[in-house]
Amino acid sequence: MRSFRQVVNADCDLLLNRFQLSESVRFEVFSQIWRDMKFEQIFYGTAKHESRSFSRLVLDTAYEFLLPPFTFQIRVGALYLLYALFHCQTADPPEKIRLALKDWDEVLKLEKDSLEAQHFDVVFVLRKLLHEKAFVFTAMPRLLLFERKKVPHRAPVCESFVEKPSAPQTLINNSLLEELSNVHGLYENLKSSVCPQSDSSLSLTHPNMVQTLRGTVLDFYRWQQDKFVQAGSSRDEDGGDGTSSQQESSRRADLLASIKTRAYGEAAEVLKSRRHRAVEVDHVTSRESNPAPSSRYQRKKQKSLKYRTTANVCVSGDVWKDASSVTNITRLTTLTSDEKPPRSFKKFKWKMESS
Repeated sequence: MRSFRQVVNADCDLLLNRFQLSESVRFEVFSQIWRDMKFEQIFYGTAKHESRSFSRLVLDTAYEFLLPPFTFQIRVGALYLLYALFHCQTADPPEKIRLALKDWDEVLKLEKDSLEAQHFDVVFVLRKLLHEKAFVFTAMPRLLLFERKKVPHRAPVCESFVEKPSAPQTLINNSLLEELSNVHGLYENLKSSVCPQSDSSLSLTHPNMVQTLRGTVLDFYRWQQDKFVQAGSSRDEDGGDGTSSQQESSRRADLLASIKTRAYGEAAEVLKSRRHRAVEVDHVTSRESNPAPSSRYQRKKQKSLKYRTTANVCVSGDVWKDASSVTNITRLTTLTSDEKPPRSFKKFKWKMESS
């Protein structure tokens, strides 16, 4: 299924690109593009045993466009795309959309912005998905698997979809700064002609206002660029354990290894047959002269009771002969006189009648 991720991502890019060219956020426009592209056929031809995994792949790919740094229009198109894919999938029961808890605030912000801009179709689609329980809230945006690649392959993001942090540059451009510099120069000349002497009460503006404004805008632009890059790197780490998280985990592993080494470094080696017992740590201050005991556990075989009795008891003569003979005792008690003799029965005899 990983081989299909690039193809599915390319199809989603094409659909959202057409939706962006429409310069609209209406669901009617999106549904028309969906029908023209026959996008519901993306699930056709999938084997029955692969329908669930393929639906999971398609929904995860479309979910990536729902979050920043994409523009508002692309995020709205991604929401419409998730709504359409959820109802067109062939998996039964339908596969749900994984929504990480850390991304829930971004979804609520999208709903709030749509309400303020009176885009009620966006709010309707989102609440329709919530009512149908199409979302499953998870800790991570993707399912964690054993032996998964720490840095997964991510498809390149279309630059036209990303909301660039260039709002200050569109407002404060070179022409505006030049015009502001001319106005500021005229103001300073007029002020000097009215009051030749310098008066602090007349200093209502900054002397280097144009240069200060330009430096502030540049600093703000650099800050936005750094924040944008940091947000992109944090998304990569959340998707598949980035480099920083790997370094952090390695440092933690080294710390645990050093703690274990200090804790068990002085403990004596325990024999295999006695590992269930508590370990006693012997702090040896001086080296003993006796040789070290063998690490192999040697069990001393104990003699039997018969052998030890025969070896320790000394019996001679006829006593030993009588002791070695076997006594056959059939009854340990004798009959008493009170017992009655056994009862005798008279034998029955048949009488033959003569004819």
